[in-house]
Amino acid sequence: MRCPYCEHGESKVIDSRSAEEGAAIRRRRECMACGKRFTTYERYGERPVIVTKSDGSSEPFNREKLMRSIMIACAKRPVTPEKIDAVITNIESSIRSGSGEISSKDLGEMVLTRLFAVDDVAYIRFASVYKDFQSVEEFAAALDEIG
Repeated sequence: MRCPYCEHGESKVIDSRSAEEGAAIRRRRECMACGKRFTTYERYGERPVIVTKSDGSSEPFNREKLMRSIMIACAKRPVTPEKIDAVITNIESSIRSGSGEISSKDLGEMVLTRLFAVDDVAYIRFASVYKDFQSVEEFAAALDEIG
């Protein structure tokens, strides 16, 4: 594993532990050249999850892209990065246990369902972008759903 700081190719493992509900291994490493520490994750080499977009195109599931969008919805809210990671892991596991393919619409609904249980404000923020609210009435209707 290359060091992200100095690009040296050798490092030693300092600590290993289970992560993402047992779906990954988190390793703390120390670079043999510069001595800085960094974290790596080891995940299953499973078949890729495919997301089918509304225009008919498809792309591989991008965990980081989903993480960014959920983090934006959870900004300045009492939602920990660990909780967000757990939500994403749960979604990814659900998709993998099925066909391994999901529409972007169904993926958005899965996120909404899980955010509803985590934080009302994050749910509304995500819903406002995902459902593309065009009026105050649509926003109010979504608020009535959680009220």
